[in-house]
Amino acid sequence: MVSEAPPFWWQRRGVQSALLSPFGWVYGRVARRIMDTRVRSQVDAAVICVGNFTVGGSGKTPTALTLAKAAIARGLKPGFLSRGYGGAIRHARLVDPAKDTARLVGDEPMLLAAKATTVVSPDRVAGAKMLVREGCDIIIMDDGFQSARLVFDLALLVVDARRGIGNGCVFPAGPVRAPVIDQVRHADALVVVGDGNGADPMIRMAARAAKPIHLARLEPRNAAKFRDRNCLAFAAIGDPEKFFISLEEAHVRIASRHGFPDHHHFAEDEIADLLTEAELYGLDIITTAKDHVRLRSGHGRAIELMEKSAVLEIDLVFDSPHVADAIINAATDAFKRRRTGA
Repeated sequence: MVSEAPPFWWQRRGVQSALLSPFGWVYGRVARRIMDTRVRSQVDAAVICVGNFTVGGSGKTPTALTLAKAAIARGLKPGFLSRGYGGAIRHARLVDPAKDTARLVGDEPMLLAAKATTVVSPDRVAGAKMLVREGCDIIIMDDGFQSARLVFDLALLVVDARRGIGNGCVFPAGPVRAPVIDQVRHADALVVVGDGNGADPMIRMAARAAKPIHLARLEPRNAAKFRDRNCLAFAAIGDPEKFFISLEEAHVRIASRHGFPDHHHFAEDEIADLLTEAELYGLDIITTAKDHVRLRSGHGRAIELMEKSAVLEIDLVFDSPHVADAIINAATDAFKRRRTGA
C-alpha cells in the first residue's frame, strides 16, 4: 500500500517542514549530484522524458498519451517506458494489457499499454533497449527525469497550475524531488496543466532560462453522459481534488467524494463502504481510469465495484494545436543529431 503524502507538503511552510529541512537539504544535494554527474546510456531511438517537479501526480501520464497520439499520426511507432510504480516487476517486462494486472505491472502502465507498446522496468536502460527490439522508434518515458540512466533527446517537466510544487521544499520537508532551479536547468521545456497561479514561480524561472512554456488543460472526453447525475466519486490518484474539480466543471453533482493515496489498492472494507453508500442513497459511482484498471487486479467485491463504476475519460489538450507535433519534431531532430554526432 502506498502511504499518503503528508498534508503539510501542500500548505505554507511551517514547523514540520522546518524541522525536516536539514534532511531535505541533504536529499537535494544528492539529487543535484545525480542529475549533474550520472553517466547516461544511449539507445537507438528518440527519447522523450515526461517528468515532474514533485512526488505525486501532475499530469504526466495524460501528457505522455497525447504525445504518443501525435507520434502515431506522424507514422512513428512510439513505445512507453515506465518504472511500474505500485507493481511487483523487478526486471524489464513487455506489458500485455489482456493478461497483466495493475498489481503486477502498475496501474499507469496498464493504461499506457492500451494505446502503444509499453515496457516496465526499474532499469530504464534495459527497458528502453527492449522497446527498440520491439521496433519502437520513439520512446516516451513516463517519469524518471531525476534518476534515469538514459540520454534524453527532449525532457519535459509537467506542473499542475493549481497546486504548483506545494510548500516548495525538497523531500522529506516537502514534495519536491530535487532543487527546483536544478530541475529547470536540466529540462528542455515546461508543460503547465490547468488554471491557477500555483505554477507561476516555475513559469518565471523557466522564462528566465529561455525554456519554452506550453499551456495545457485536462478535458473530459465523455462528460455529457454524467451531466446532472448524483454521484459518489472516488479517486486514488496523486491529486484526487483535481478529479473532483473536473466532475464539477462537467456539471456532475457530487453527493459524496472519497480521496485515497496515489496507487492505493482498496481494502475489502473500503470497497464495501463505497458500494453500500452508493446503494443506500441511490448514487451512481464514478472514478478515474487508473482506479478502474486497478480494481481489475482485485477479487470478489473489487470486481463488483469495478463493474458498477463509470469512468470519466480525460484527455490532455495543449492550448496550441501544434505543440505536440513540435515536441515530437524537436525530439526526433535531436536524436538525428545525436546519432550522427552533429
